[in-house]
Amino acid sequence: MIVKYTLLAVILVIAAGCKKGFLDQVPDDRITIEEIFSRKRTTEEYLANVYSYVRDESNQWQSNPWTGASDEADMTWARSGYNSYFMNIGSWDPTSGFFDFWIDNYKGIRSATYFMENADKCQEILNQPGGADIIKRYKAEARFLRAYLYFGLLRQYGPVPLLGESALLPDVPFEQTQIPRSSYDECVNFVAAELDRAAQDLPLQQSDELEYGRITKPVAMAVKARMLLYAASPQFNGNADYASFTNQDGQPLVSTTYDVNKWKKAADAAKAVIDLNLFQLYRVNDASGAYDPFASCRDAIMSPWNKEVIFARAGNGVDQWEVHCSPRFAGGWSGVAATQQMVDAFFMENGKAIDETGSGYVSSGFSTADTRYTTAGTYNMYVGREPRFYVCITYNGMTWFNKSEGEKKVELFNTGNTGKRGTYDYSRTGYLVRKNYHPDTYPRLGRYVYRPFVLFRLAEMYLSYAEALNEAEPGNADILKYINLIRDRAGIPALPGGLSQTEMRERIRRERRVELAFECHRYFDTRRWKIAEQTDGGPFYGMDVDAGTSLTDLSFYKKTVFETRIFQKKHYLFPIPQSEIDRNKKLVQNPGW
Repeated sequence: MIVKYTLLAVILVIAAGCKKGFLDQVPDDRITIEEIFSRKRTTEEYLANVYSYVRDESNQWQSNPWTGASDEADMTWARSGYNSYFMNIGSWDPTSGFFDFWIDNYKGIRSATYFMENADKCQEILNQPGGADIIKRYKAEARFLRAYLYFGLLRQYGPVPLLGESALLPDVPFEQTQIPRSSYDECVNFVAAELDRAAQDLPLQQSDELEYGRITKPVAMAVKARMLLYAASPQFNGNADYASFTNQDGQPLVSTTYDVNKWKKAADAAKAVIDLNLFQLYRVNDASGAYDPFASCRDAIMSPWNKEVIFARAGNGVDQWEVHCSPRFAGGWSGVAATQQMVDAFFMENGKAIDETGSGYVSSGFSTADTRYTTAGTYNMYVGREPRFYVCITYNGMTWFNKSEGEKKVELFNTGNTGKRGTYDYSRTGYLVRKNYHPDTYPRLGRYVYRPFVLFRLAEMYLSYAEALNEAEPGNADILKYINLIRDRAGIPALPGGLSQTEMRERIRRERRVELAFECHRYFDTRRWKIAEQTDGGPFYGMDVDAGTSLTDLSFYKKTVFETRIFQKKHYLFPIPQSEIDRNKKLVQNPGW
């Protein structure tokens, strides 16, 4: 497959290849700054370095915890280096250093500020045609990136210190480095204003394919919409649990007063992205010309730069995601294992949850006939499910979709071709994650398909708008409209009208869980909804991977506890690294840590 790498991919490679200590550190004298910003190449390399702080979230086993530390999945190697496991069993503290993004984000914030302070000095860019506009756009990109990194800190740690418009020099007096946390609402207001300001000087869209991946106005708007949704949610909107969460001077860091207007702001922000009319839910027909919900849901995050994608990271490690999600016979490591909780969350083909009356769900026995997505002999638990289930889940007995080495069935039972017997590369749950695995990929033969890693897409905006509107204006017709647009694309029946606000809230949350599965949303959703104590703690289930000698061995198909997880109130926020607490004497630790 012939593909074009985008400019973002190129500049990320350039940044990675620069001599360590040149672009990734604050220069220690004015001459060095002047040298960097006197040339077009080094000025753009400096901006490329700021871009590099946008995290590659395709690595969810070592570098990011959002999938493995949620109720979606298990990173199956329970040993050092796979720290979501230790988080899940409560074995961590502020000195553990697990997924410590605090330092990197502040490095990126500092670099973005330096760029904005100095980009105007690059005469080589200013002297070219349209040079002033180029500098203006570059500075807007840096302003966005700084705001994005602040949002990354907010979603992980809660309220943080805001460093202002000027970067601290290396020789600044010690007392000027002692900065307390701003309140959560102050942080949100600052970041929202920065995103608005950046959006003014960003293009509405990129006209050149080589520019895809660079920041545009809709990207800034989408980040604002997500942040405002988080800010309106129960974790930070009237949360009495944070009543004693204050700075050393007694300043409250999270308001305990509920404000419904926060939901209105979130709804307006999401609708503003929708109303740009630049994006569409991805839809595709099959070979016969009929609408194909499976391919549509699968390819919404795999078809490069399609109309649903708002923001994607061009440089990424999605090929390694595929290796970790692969069964062993395909050259994989069976390392990203869906939980039974996630498997059970998907709807049936009639749009009902498996525990709803009339769903048709059968939890035992084997099917006797082929269906659109399954073959005869499939365990009934996996038969008759909605298309998104088959997009997302690899289950025991599934025919592997890539037939490069012939037709093979995935055997996750104990003695199967991807089972536990004789190896540590096995799924502890008896499932693997299939989502974002390209059908033409085959790791054992070294076959991979390049594509960007999607960070924001239109479906999220629809779901966020519906959720926020349900809280701000329950009964508004748009709530049902946008949820049903998602369900229609997924090939399942629409929700009925007449649902109460509480009923609709639960429906929206279920829909969000399924539509955005394994896209780094669920971890934050359960926390912002304040339900993680119910969803992320206690027994976690899968099939019995210690049993089974064939695909029809019923001993495997038994819901079995593979892990008992611990979730405490303090886990709603990450601990600030102890080294930062020791360095900044005005920095208070998060509650419970």
